[in-house]
Amino acid sequence: MLRLTEIKLPLNHDENAINTAILHKLTLQPEQLHSVTVFKRGFDARKKSDIQLIYTLDIEVDNEAALLKKFAKDQHVKPAPDTSYKFVAKAPATLTERPIVIGLGPCGLFAGLLLAQMGFKPIILERGKEVRERTKDTFGFWRGKALNPESNVQYGEGGAGTFSDGKLYSQVKDPKHYGRKVMSEFVAAGAPDEIMYVSKPHIGTFKLVAMVEKMRANIIELGGEIRFSSRVDKLHIDNEQLTGLTLSNGEQLYSKHVVLAVGHSARDTFQMLFDQGVYVEAKPFSVGFRIEHEQSMIDECRFGPNAGNPILGAADYKLVHHCNNGRTVYSFCMCPGGTVVAAASEQGRVVTNGMSQYSRHERNANSAIVVGIDPERDYPGHPLAGIELQRQLEALAFKLGGENYHAPAQLIGDFLSGKPSTELGEVKPSYTPGITLTDLAQALPEFAVTALREAIPAFDRQIKGFAKADGLLTGVETRTSSPICIKRGADYQSVNIKGLYPAGEGAGYAGGILSAGIDGIKVAEALALAMLDADSAPSA
Repeated sequence: MLRLTEIKLPLNHDENAINTAILHKLTLQPEQLHSVTVFKRGFDARKKSDIQLIYTLDIEVDNEAALLKKFAKDQHVKPAPDTSYKFVAKAPATLTERPIVIGLGPCGLFAGLLLAQMGFKPIILERGKEVRERTKDTFGFWRGKALNPESNVQYGEGGAGTFSDGKLYSQVKDPKHYGRKVMSEFVAAGAPDEIMYVSKPHIGTFKLVAMVEKMRANIIELGGEIRFSSRVDKLHIDNEQLTGLTLSNGEQLYSKHVVLAVGHSARDTFQMLFDQGVYVEAKPFSVGFRIEHEQSMIDECRFGPNAGNPILGAADYKLVHHCNNGRTVYSFCMCPGGTVVAAASEQGRVVTNGMSQYSRHERNANSAIVVGIDPERDYPGHPLAGIELQRQLEALAFKLGGENYHAPAQLIGDFLSGKPSTELGEVKPSYTPGITLTDLAQALPEFAVTALREAIPAFDRQIKGFAKADGLLTGVETRTSSPICIKRGADYQSVNIKGLYPAGEGAGYAGGILSAGIDGIKVAEALALAMLDADSAPSA
């Protein structure tokens, strides 16, 4: 099989155009072309009036060896790589120990699934509820009911990614094509086939709920066990070797192989790990606001006369600005046609996130615009000081919002001119339970406010209307990534606690659904091989 890259065609090409382009490029006759698979489809929208689709194609043709020789100097004609997943281990029938996975977000889900597929029958512990019960609690909170600290946007089956845009793309290097394994499992669980080839695939919350349920059922069918409302309160450590753990209900489980995939908001767990001597470092994260514009404005700016084309969908953006005060401001987790959501997991704190459904048909576009926080510069000393900074900002946002989980908000024009907002403009807020108009300059450190006031007009030069006066800012965004890193070695185990496998976003090794799933696969492989080594080692 051959792989052709950079095949460019008009946005609205006819159904025969791909085959025609292949035959033309390789100077083939139609009968010599046997099959065509679209491996990737992106687009180039730099010329808005002439947007081009860009294809990567896997094809089967007559005499592939001769074609490779003929096009040896053409970097866009190469053998297609083998992207199929191959299991690294299989559990022996004699294996008596069961691995434990803590957390059932994307990382824990894939770590557990891989271990189950290899026959290791993992026990998976999730502090929150199963996904449908969790969805009821979360939507209930958004409608003004009480926050459940153990079942919300952050905690529960599916992890924080369940209530997000469902983005399935990442910039992590993936030479072993683990991303294809993640995508193929999602498709098997009900995701649209297109996620296998579109350049920026996404799923959306409602589709993710059903998919997560099917993947859970698969794990159970393969001998895995999943326990909800099971928070881990203590590790058992003997001479720097993990031997088991204690749950919140007092139950003790024993295993020398435990995946720690708790997500970026498990603050009490981070404290427990630190108190028990697990090596933890502070790491950079970012803070800022959610910004909302009308999606139609973003579409028009990015796609011009092609705005609304179903192949292009709702337009997104990615922005960055390096400020005069040495800070960097960037857009994060952009949600086309989505909503700003309440993402609190602790009482008396307000924090925002973004979410959209598969259709991306909501009126507004939203994104975090955030300022980088550096531990050495902004919170030196204690490894968990970043968590305290997050909490302080979220508590301040709770107060500014009216102490009822309404979020503080301000019109962009008022924020830039330094005056509180008193009434809304054309952009209507999507955040529920509701917003309180105020002065958001009170919500962040001065350096962050200064940086944002410089960056927003700079972004307007890239997206006309970004600094539009009646656009809306909602605060605060603090959970862009984990504020800590639980250091691990080349064997994927904690650098000082053998048998503990830190993984995913919470441990500082992923940023999004796809990268978290990939990290879960890597850790599951390392753990499985370690268990086989331990099982085959001669007894003392």
